Amino acid sequence: MKAIRCHAYGAPSSLTLEELPDLAPRAGEVVIETEAAGLGYVDALLIAGRYQVKTPLPFVPGSEVAGRVVALGEGVPEKMMGTRVMALSPRGALAEKLALPAMGCIPVPANMSAEAAAGFIVSYCTALYGFADCGHLREGETVLVLGAAGGVGMAAIDVAKAMGAKVIAAASTDEKRKAALAAGADFALDYSDPEWRKQLEPITGRRDVDLVYDPVGGDFSEAAFRSLAPGGRHLVVGFAAGDIPRIPLNLPLLKRASIVGVDWGGHIRANPASNIPLMQKLTEWVTAGKIHPEPAASFPLAEAPAVLQRLLDRESIGKPVIRFRA
Repeated sequence: MKAIRCHAYGAPSSLTLEELPDLAPRAGEVVIETEAAGLGYVDALLIAGRYQVKTPLPFVPGSEVAGRVVALGEGVPEKMMGTRVMALSPRGALAEKLALPAMGCIPVPANMSAEAAAGFIVSYCTALYGFADCGHLREGETVLVLGAAGGVGMAAIDVAKAMGAKVIAAASTDEKRKAALAAGADFALDYSDPEWRKQLEPITGRRDVDLVYDPVGGDFSEAAFRSLAPGGRHLVVGFAAGDIPRIPLNLPLLKRASIVGVDWGGHIRANPASNIPLMQKLTEWVTAGKIHPEPAASFPLAEAPAVLQRLLDRESIGKPVIRFRA
């Protein structure tokens, strides 16, 4: 089988396309034939060796996958054979076949494409966990999404709209702002403008926003926090800008506002069963057409290094997916 492998930390251009032995499932595992694999900014950071945790070399990049079950290990129910599933893949996703724990494979709704399923779990679960469990988002509230044109931001827009919020998308280029509006945002603003907070005034009527969804960090975070209304919640999702912000603690005091960490991965590692209701709600929303998780674009396996480089350079719009079929 073909797979992309990383042998040394560095630029994604150093990744190699290789032939690896076919897989046999162990007890409790299934083998899936990969149809699509989702890629994100963290995947690019892992390859560059710039993430907070380093994956031992060599490794297959990618952590999200969708495909069809083609082999069953001991103890796996026969009914799983042939099932379309999506899953997180701790052994990498950029391979034609993967052996994964059967209990971690989630059936794909009939009206969901493999490409959509491959980029669904991390960004959508993070968004729903962030808004529902951490931010206690209520219908009618206003959400400001930073980095709104990335895969994480697009999922946040989709989930926030499904929960009845008004969404303001912050993105740095006209192309990205148009993409965020097409994804369902009610308004878009240019946060590359040093005075970008002034763009909020006509949108909110000087009322400020109720929640900030922040996967960016850097210099944007303090300005966004200052835009919160009293009682607002600033959801810390990540630091795509590269710098961890240092927000003065007098601001939460004076605004009576909260800074809340959104670590969905840490949450489900500590409470594995807690992700079941999240995924149930999200797949129900997919089936009902309440959310629309199609990726921005899909690419063949050979183009994975270039896709990862664009993610690393923060040039990508939406969630890119690698497809394994013509």
